[in-house]
Amino acid sequence: MTEQTQQPSQDDVVALPHTAGGAPHTPPRGPFRAGDRVQLTGPKGKLTTLSLETAGEYHTHRGVLRHDDVIGQPDGSVIRASTGDEYLALRPLLNDYVMSMPRGAAIVYPKDAAQIVAFADVFPGARVVEAGVGSGALSLFLLRAIGPTGRLQSFERREEFAAIARGNVGTFLGAVPDNWSVTVGDLVEELPGATGPQSIDRVVLDMLAPWECVDAAADALVPGGLVVCYVATVTQLSRTAEALRDTGRFTDPQSSETLVRTWHVEGLAVRPDHRMVGHTGFLVTARRLADGVVLPNLKRRAGKAEFSDEDVEAWTPGAVGERSASDKKLRKVARQAAAQARRVAAAEAGTDAQGIAHGGAEGTPDASHDAADGDR
Repeated sequence: MTEQTQQPSQDDVVALPHTAGGAPHTPPRGPFRAGDRVQLTGPKGKLTTLSLETAGEYHTHRGVLRHDDVIGQPDGSVIRASTGDEYLALRPLLNDYVMSMPRGAAIVYPKDAAQIVAFADVFPGARVVEAGVGSGALSLFLLRAIGPTGRLQSFERREEFAAIARGNVGTFLGAVPDNWSVTVGDLVEELPGATGPQSIDRVVLDMLAPWECVDAAADALVPGGLVVCYVATVTQLSRTAEALRDTGRFTDPQSSETLVRTWHVEGLAVRPDHRMVGHTGFLVTARRLADGVVLPNLKRRAGKAEFSDEDVEAWTPGAVGERSASDKKLRKVARQAAAQARRVAAAEAGTDAQGIAHGGAEGTPDASHDAADGDR
């Protein structure tokens, strides 16, 4: 008997708070409050991210840290646990959050997201299309880059991934921004109906087979616009670059990868760390040519550029056995992400209500209200 795939409930997918007029991009300021996320650094440097709750507790094998001891303290405080161990409490940065948030699909690492934003020249007010929303990590970086005047249209084939992304974005920003939409479906089929021709500034393709969407991206991009593809393997890199060339509608694609190596610096002991963030993916970028323009031929050395589709298919992730999360796990992660977003929204609503009541009693506005528009 075939198991029926249960889709996320409407509560998980829809019942998340929305902002009005774009994404709240200002990080929270002031003392920690219930509902805020805090990153704790333990005695041995271990990082733990959690949401603060009134009367909540964080238990470890080395004692208990009370949430109430953190609430009301300024950002960057040192908190003592029941055993006397000290924990550094900081609000997590965006790159901290995406590394610890619930995941349904593999995320775009911060080092790659930074390169995408920079090399795609994503600017405030840009109209951006993202295909392959995954767990929402890249969406968060793009939303911050385009600002409240930009527009991000994300497309995802799987409803479970879309639900997880909505929950993660809503948790960090405090609400799902109105300038972001998530469409469940195939980009090639959905994009023409969602946008007009030559109306998009940037297209970001984070998917298994971006070469299938090259023509759709070219139709949507303005002349001079840019497409950036994020792929994991060398064969995907080659096939994507050749697909961009074959259209005749883009400049010659540029390919790169980013490797990040941290250093240990303590006194005279200065050396590279033993571990590094190595290969995670390749970036392929190209710019849209004006209609009817033929790219000048570049002088190149003769090379082995001939290959067949069979050569490429033999080494695609699908052919070698792609690992994917089970439907049960995806439903669980989607519920967790949506629940986190609702808890953050409820905490914000309670804080705003207290601020209004306080302002009415004292005749002055609550100073903490200015921080309520930030991400949580």
